[in-house]
Amino acid sequence: MVLRSCCKFGPVLVWFRLGYVVLLWLCVTHLRCARAETKTVVQKDAEFDVTYNDTVTSDNQTIYAFNHTVSRNKTEGVRVTVDVLSEGAESSPILFVVRQKQAVLSFQVPLILRGLYQRKYPYAHVGRTLCQPPTRSLTETQYFFVDVSTLSSLGTHYQLRISRVDSFTLHTDKKFSFTASPSQPQYFKYVFPDGVDTVIVKVNSEMTFPCSVMSIQDIQCPVYDLDNNVAFIGMYQTMTKTAAITVQRKDFPSNSFYVVVVVKTEDEACGGPLRFYPLRPDELIDAGNRSKTLDVVVSPAISSDVYVMGMLFCLGIFLSFYLLTFLVACVENKRMHRRREGLLNPTDMSPAETGIPATHYNGTLLDNASTLSSEAITDSIASDANYGYMERSLESVAGRSRQESLSSIEEDDYDTLADIDSDKNIVRTKKYLCVSDLARKDKRVLSKKYQIYFWNIATIGVFYALPVIQLVITYQTVVNVTGNQDICYYNFLCAHPLGNLSAFNNILSNLGYVMLGLLFLLIVLQRDVIHSRALDRNDLNALECGIPKHFGLFYAMGTALMMEGLLSACYHVCPNYTNFQFDTSFMYMIAGLCVLKLYQKRHPDINASAYTAYACLAAVIFFSVLGVVFGKGNMVFWIVFSVLHILATMLLSTQLYYMGRWRLDSGILRRIVYVIYTDCIRQCSGPMYIDRMVLLVMGNIVNWSLAAYGLLKTPNDFASYLLAIAICNLLLYFAFYIIMKLRSGERIQCMAMVCILFTAVVWGFALFFFFQGLSTWQKTPAESREHNRDCIVLSFFDDHDIWHFLSSIAMFGSFLVSAGDHSVMLIEFK
Repeated sequence: MVLRSCCKFGPVLVWFRLGYVVLLWLCVTHLRCARAETKTVVQKDAEFDVTYNDTVTSDNQTIYAFNHTVSRNKTEGVRVTVDVLSEGAESSPILFVVRQKQAVLSFQVPLILRGLYQRKYPYAHVGRTLCQPPTRSLTETQYFFVDVSTLSSLGTHYQLRISRVDSFTLHTDKKFSFTASPSQPQYFKYVFPDGVDTVIVKVNSEMTFPCSVMSIQDIQCPVYDLDNNVAFIGMYQTMTKTAAITVQRKDFPSNSFYVVVVVKTEDEACGGPLRFYPLRPDELIDAGNRSKTLDVVVSPAISSDVYVMGMLFCLGIFLSFYLLTFLVACVENKRMHRRREGLLNPTDMSPAETGIPATHYNGTLLDNASTLSSEAITDSIASDANYGYMERSLESVAGRSRQESLSSIEEDDYDTLADIDSDKNIVRTKKYLCVSDLARKDKRVLSKKYQIYFWNIATIGVFYALPVIQLVITYQTVVNVTGNQDICYYNFLCAHPLGNLSAFNNILSNLGYVMLGLLFLLIVLQRDVIHSRALDRNDLNALECGIPKHFGLFYAMGTALMMEGLLSACYHVCPNYTNFQFDTSFMYMIAGLCVLKLYQKRHPDINASAYTAYACLAAVIFFSVLGVVFGKGNMVFWIVFSVLHILATMLLSTQLYYMGRWRLDSGILRRIVYVIYTDCIRQCSGPMYIDRMVLLVMGNIVNWSLAAYGLLKTPNDFASYLLAIAICNLLLYFAFYIIMKLRSGERIQCMAMVCILFTAVVWGFALFFFFQGLSTWQKTPAESREHNRDCIVLSFFDDHDIWHFLSSIAMFGSFLVSAGDHSVMLIEFK
């Protein structure tokens, strides 16, 4: 019975105990809330420029009340400086909250800033500038409060000081010096004066490190002035010693902006050393002293009149070449008319002037200088022993000129002309070659063959340029939207914006390539028309005298020069290492086409086809891209490239030495061993083609040296290294061309020599300005800006712009030198 009673009241006891526990929990919670409500809140009236030493715990909170008078005509900055004096405050930091009329600023002390790989850097000394809300009244009293609190039960001692920043507003052309650190950023206000629409903000320091960031932000709260948020809005760029940003009034509706300078917690972004990786993720790292002294100055940028002067200057330089060409053409046209009328005494004229074929002047093989329809300043330059035509009757030439078969003009249908004397394998391996030995194919066939060069490069240019233009527009849009000016490597001290373009002057200076390329095309077109008319009237000079005339490569060279200007302008929209190939691709094309043109002058039958040439140039550009992406510090890439470079040099040397009369097949090694045995071991015999051998030995020495240099030094700028290889080979072959001309008893006319010397001098000055190095994407953006310099011409163009001007003129002159004698520079009027 007793047990049954206990079981009967058991549930009641359970519910009783549960209610007791809930009641006890409610009591404890009430006591805690009561204790929280008893937390002491102290509000103090505080004053500026007074240091307050106090202690804060979780049981008390201190509020400092400040007031100050602001004026609409004068802006004063207010700065909060805090020091935590207690040890071990990192575990329970103090929270400071500054409440203003239109803004709230909060930060903890010690301030924890993060670096790469989540490194943590504590800063016990913090200084922040308060955002200044605008005022509509002439004078107004504004209040703000500083709340100090912590969750630490132990007392934490701190110092608080509020001070005025008298030099908060920057003035035009007045330098101001200040000190900043990661926990004590600085920013200042600048107001556009009347009549000034664009200014350049320059920040300089004598200290390379610590790395810093300069930012331009609109007048609004909050101001992002810490390392972890300075990139949120506005324009910004990292800096070591120099930073410069061009600011336009149209981008800031309030006609004013903030100049914010922040010192970064680490130097890796500026190319500095990277600190060790922390062993424990939560380990705090002492940053040491990262204070940096800087100075800032705001200067007016150029006016619209300077833009107009710069554009007129650029147009005037290159239009003068059109005018000079027109004037010289008029003089030459008048001289030729006098010659036709017999006003000149034929006995006083040279063979080139009388139009008498070089092969019939005094019955001897003299120079192969050009006549009225001649092609080259150096067109009679020999590349082997004697490059004159073999003597043939002009009557036979005139007789067969219109009797050639018109059934087909395809090159594959026949290989040589009907009057070939012997097999080409025998002709091309003669010890003494003449141009006629290497110009046996039908002229119409070769003309059609070389026209393919022009159409191919025009097609390549269109397909290459369209995505390039689209990409650089995207680059510029990203820069304008994000404000990240570390994307593009400008010369910021001379970068003049226009519209959405950040450096219009660097783009404008590329106009010379386009205009002079077009002028060269017009000159070549006129010479092509004159030559065609001479052929139509069976002019014996056009038929027999001079070297074979094919204009397809000339058209390709002029087009390449124009494309170089367009793509160089695209590169300078946002220059960086990812799009540097835009600036160099057609430089490779130009160098390759110039070499092919020089070789074609004396070897028209065996010159490379357009498809082979462009395939080789495509391979060069392919390796250029690989080198830019993977070549930096990659020894495997450099070994592979050097081996391929040497193999290509050897194969090309063999092709040139044997005039294409060799085969690369499975028996090549056997033939090499046989030649070595017969010519070197069995009997010691010298090379049959000594001149060719000298050129090829020099060429191999140069190329093997360049390959060794690349393998040992592994230069970071692979694209420029590859371009240097192309230019060295071009110059080497051109020098050989000139030497062989003189060796063969030929002569260089006076006007041609003047053109060569002028071009060489211009190239010298152009390279001087090129090597000034105003920026380099081989370094970080901050390190690149250390090379920036002011404008040197009209306050609009910098050294690199002068390089564009001079190099375009030098390329045009080089084309004239390789294209023809002085008559090629002239446009004859019929």
